Amino acid sequence: MSSNVERREIQSGNAKIEIETGKVARQAAGAVTVRVGDTVVLVASAFGTKPREGTDFFPLTVDYRERTYAAGRIPGGFFKREGKARDREVLTSRLIDRTIRPLFPEHIRLDVQITALAVSADEQNSPDIPAMIGASAALALSHIPWNGPVGAVRIGEVEGKLVVNPTLEDQEKSALDLIVAGKKGAIMMVESGAKELSEDRLLEALGLAQMEIDRQCDLISELAGKKAPAKTDIPAPAVDAELVKQVDGLARAGYKEAVKIAEKVAREKFIRELKEKTQTALAEKFPEQKGVIGARLDLVEYEEMRALILNESRRTDGRGLEDIRPISIETSVLPRAHGSALFTRGQTQSLATATLGSPADMQIMDELAGEYKERFLLHYNFPSFCTGETKPERGPGRREIGHGMLARRALLPLLPPPEEFPYTIRIVSDILESNGSSSMASVCGGSLALFDGGVPLKKAVAGIAMGLIKEGNKWAVLTDIMGMEDHLGDMDFKVAGTVDGVTALQMDIKIEGVSIEIMKKALEQAKRARMKILEIMTQALGAPRPDLSPFAPRMVVVKIPVDKIGALIGPGGKNIRRIIEESGAQVDVEDDGKVYITSADQGSMQAAKSMVESLTVEIEVGKIYKGTVVRIMPKLGAFVEVLPGKDGLVHISQLAVERVERVEDAVKVGDEIEVKCIEVDSMGRVNLSRKAVIKPGSELEGGRPGGDRGGDRGGFRDRGRGGDRGRGGPHGGGGGGHHGGGRPRGYE
Repeated sequence: MSSNVERREIQSGNAKIEIETGKVARQAAGAVTVRVGDTVVLVASAFGTKPREGTDFFPLTVDYRERTYAAGRIPGGFFKREGKARDREVLTSRLIDRTIRPLFPEHIRLDVQITALAVSADEQNSPDIPAMIGASAALALSHIPWNGPVGAVRIGEVEGKLVVNPTLEDQEKSALDLIVAGKKGAIMMVESGAKELSEDRLLEALGLAQMEIDRQCDLISELAGKKAPAKTDIPAPAVDAELVKQVDGLARAGYKEAVKIAEKVAREKFIRELKEKTQTALAEKFPEQKGVIGARLDLVEYEEMRALILNESRRTDGRGLEDIRPISIETSVLPRAHGSALFTRGQTQSLATATLGSPADMQIMDELAGEYKERFLLHYNFPSFCTGETKPERGPGRREIGHGMLARRALLPLLPPPEEFPYTIRIVSDILESNGSSSMASVCGGSLALFDGGVPLKKAVAGIAMGLIKEGNKWAVLTDIMGMEDHLGDMDFKVAGTVDGVTALQMDIKIEGVSIEIMKKALEQAKRARMKILEIMTQALGAPRPDLSPFAPRMVVVKIPVDKIGALIGPGGKNIRRIIEESGAQVDVEDDGKVYITSADQGSMQAAKSMVESLTVEIEVGKIYKGTVVRIMPKLGAFVEVLPGKDGLVHISQLAVERVERVEDAVKVGDEIEVKCIEVDSMGRVNLSRKAVIKPGSELEGGRPGGDRGGDRGGFRDRGRGGDRGRGGPHGGGGGGHHGGGRPRGYE
């Protein structure tokens, strides 16, 4: 076995990338392991043997999965095994798919499957880049027809310097997270989040990425040149020249007219009727050729739409190449939502809402590196009615997860830090109409919904989708593409950001790469469009509202010592449950000692805050407290509770200015008295003094004054025992005795 093993390695920035083939998964069409540090990803390709009947698309499936044993963990949950793909796995699968798909022959109808398994994770090197490189190598080493290889790289910016393949630790400090994939000399896929970087800086990073990609492609080509079998030849189906002539004669003039119909529904109806008419006319002459005729009609539509743009610089809806569709904005459209906005651009419409919650609402993320909590959620929904179609709802698919993550990435850098705004924030974008760029509408709508909800977002964020039509050396970049231009065009390039820079970037193409020149042009046009949209958004709502919605919860954060968390929670959660039940507020305690108190009612929140503080505050030496006597120790003293659950000893010598023989003579259980903390010893025991708060000349210092009948027992006002038998008369002093004023003279 070892004689068939081949290894190659390359230093790519901070990472040494090792590719090995010939040892594992030898029944796959092609298989490799890619190692970076101690992160290892196994990638295998497989090829079907029979074409899918009745299929008019290329059936490619990409599945990336992370085995939890890779990080030495056992899966959480009841079943203790990996289940449905997590969002991170879906997003990495999409990265691979978007990179490799354009390089397959369009006419293939045999299944192609790429499986990538993260089998070792060192928590320093992310598995996504090795998975992308592995997919390229596994295809290059196989007999599957594919016009690769491709390379992939991550670029960061740490302390002002561009970094190739930064570690996970570096990524946390980075102002840029840019993933780029491409062929030698051409970029094919971009995915990026940034902290308001300039377009020039992004272009610099893309140029650096291209150099690394070129080196990786050379390495994979060298490996494939030695190990790869010949590619399977799958010729494109022959086309009947007479059929092509007949279709063009019947339909081309109609398509020239169709691609100039601005309204989507009317255009689609016209094209549908044109197709039906053409199919009916040719059915007898070309029996059993309905699929071929349909494919030719689609090609005619493709050609005519692109010719309109390249030859006339005109688009289907009559716009120029840089024109943005009309935009309308409404805010506060939902009376009970914490924040809401309806953003409409042309025939694309997003209903965006912002909801605020407590830390208990944070999503627990179970990843290879372990669990963590996510405070900002953005969920994108694409119901079938938004395109006038019928389709059952089956939960979020790869499209919904990908578009939601892109919009989230665009808004995330502008959110206030949790120290300033500790709420959990959820945005939902429901797409009510769709005709291109619904993810960028979600960015605009989400930004407006946050403003409307009073969330102190640092700046407004807007997004725009750019397109490309390229035939040979002739090309045009389109601003604000609609659905038809996305479907029949060559590029979908989404850019989001603020007035000061880009926060998110995503590019997919259908051709074999684009140049830096084209990307520069697209970024320049996108910036001009973004500024126009931000201006319109500012006119609608220029800043966050000064107050939260009256329906949003209010929150206060109390910081307690970490060693007081147990006292706050109490045995079996007794104390925290009591606070929640009595106050009606939500109380969440974090491991760092932060206590989040959330309630829609201000009084409820303040009541909970007082209870939390009383359970966790320390008794301070020198401070005077009003407490309750909770226990008496004869001849020793009394224990007084000065804070909930916290008491201290008032020694018998500290109960009064005068000498006290018996504790019961001075106080009894249930008495409320003022005491001063005079000591907290090394063992945490609290010593209190009542004597220290008695003012000279007060009633507490002398005997009980006589009344009309005199006191049966003179002494202290607070139930101090007076003389054994002393009795004051109408004008006498307090009763005599051990602590009283003595028997008055003249008393009979």
